[in-house]
Amino acid sequence: MKLLFIAGDKSLAQGKRGAFYYTLEEFSKHWERIDVICPRTKQTISNVFGNVFVHSSPWPLIFQPWFILKKGTEIFNKEKFDIFGIHSYPPFYNDLGGIWLYNKIKKPYVLEVHHITGYPKAGDFKEKLYTILTGLFVNKFARNAAAIRVVNQKQTPDFLLKSGVKKEKIIYTPSAYIDLDTFQSLNCGKKYDLVFAGRLTKNKGIRMLLEAIKIIKTDIPYIKLIIIGSGPLEKEIKIFIKNNELDNNVEFSGWLPTVVDIARIYNQSKIFVMPSFNEGGPRVNLEAMACDVAVITTRVGLMIDIIKNKENGLFVNWDSKDIADKIMLLLKNDDLRDKIAHGGFETAKQFERKKIIENYAKFYQALLYSARV
Repeated sequence: MKLLFIAGDKSLAQGKRGAFYYTLEEFSKHWERIDVICPRTKQTISNVFGNVFVHSSPWPLIFQPWFILKKGTEIFNKEKFDIFGIHSYPPFYNDLGGIWLYNKIKKPYVLEVHHITGYPKAGDFKEKLYTILTGLFVNKFARNAAAIRVVNQKQTPDFLLKSGVKKEKIIYTPSAYIDLDTFQSLNCGKKYDLVFAGRLTKNKGIRMLLEAIKIIKTDIPYIKLIIIGSGPLEKEIKIFIKNNELDNNVEFSGWLPTVVDIARIYNQSKIFVMPSFNEGGPRVNLEAMACDVAVITTRVGLMIDIIKNKENGLFVNWDSKDIADKIMLLLKNDDLRDKIAHGGFETAKQFERKKIIENYAKFYQALLYSARV
C-alpha cells in the first residue's frame, strides 16, 4: 500500500529530526511507500528511511496549491498511491491543493485537523481571523473526505460539529507519540524550578509565563526557568527579561539537537509549564509527564481529555497571577508536586510511540479497505 501526505512541515526536507521525522520513522514501517509534498525550503532532503520520498516545492508559498496539484498528479501517475492525507490549517494552501488533486484523481483522502488555530483562545488578531475562516471553510474541505482525523476528543470535534462537519466522519486518533525509552525518569538532580518547551510565538503564552516569574521573584528570588526553543518573539522576550531584571532567572537553551537532550532537561526540572492559547496536544506535556515531571497547563487540546486536576496535572487560566499562584503551590508543596508527577507518569504510558503509530497506520488502512469494499 502506498500513501501521499500533503504537509506544511518543512523540517523533514531540511534534514531536521523533529516530531514529523520521528512519526514517519515508525509510520513508514507500515507502508510500501510514502510520498510527502511540502513547501519550498533552502535545504532539501529527498529520501528518508528508504521508502519515504520528500518533494519540496520550488515555488513561493502562494503557489503551493498549484504545486500540490501538479506534483501530486505526477506522483499518482507514476506510483499509483492508494490514499492521501491533507494536513489542514490556515491559510489553507494544503486544503485547496488537496481538494483540486482529489477532483482530478478521485482517490480517498483524510483531512487531518490537528488543532483549530486561535481556538479556544487567540494569540493575536491573525489567529482570531483564522478561527473565523476555519469555521466558514472546514466543512467544504471535509465534504468529500473519507474521514476527518482529530487528535483530541473534545475541543477540536466540538468546533468541527458547530461548523457543520458530520459527526460520523470525525475520528479520534492521537498524535501524542511518546518514545518511553527516551522520555523516562532519570533520577537526576534538579537544576531548574521550571521548564518550557515550544516555539516562541504569541499563542504559546510565553509572555504570561515571564510575567508570572516576575511575580514569583518577590517571594522566591532565585527561581529558575529554562526555555527550550526559539522563534519570532525571542528578541522581544529577551528585552522583557532585561527590562524586568530577570536575567538570572531565565536561561535559553535554543532548540536542542536530540530528543535525548530534551529529556535530560525535563528530568533536571521540577515543573513543566505550558500556558498555550491553542493546541492539539501538546505532545511536550506528555513528554514531560513521561519523565516524571509535574505539569502545569492551560485547558487546551488533549489535556482536557486526559488531565484530572491535581491528580496528574494542574490546570491554569490564561492569567499570569494564576500561573504564578499554581507554580508557587507546587514549589512549596513537595508531596502534591510528587503526586501530580507520578500521576502524569502513569498517564503518559498510554501514549507509547510504537503502539499509537501502529494504530494510526491501521486507521488509514481501514479507510482504504472500506473504500475498496
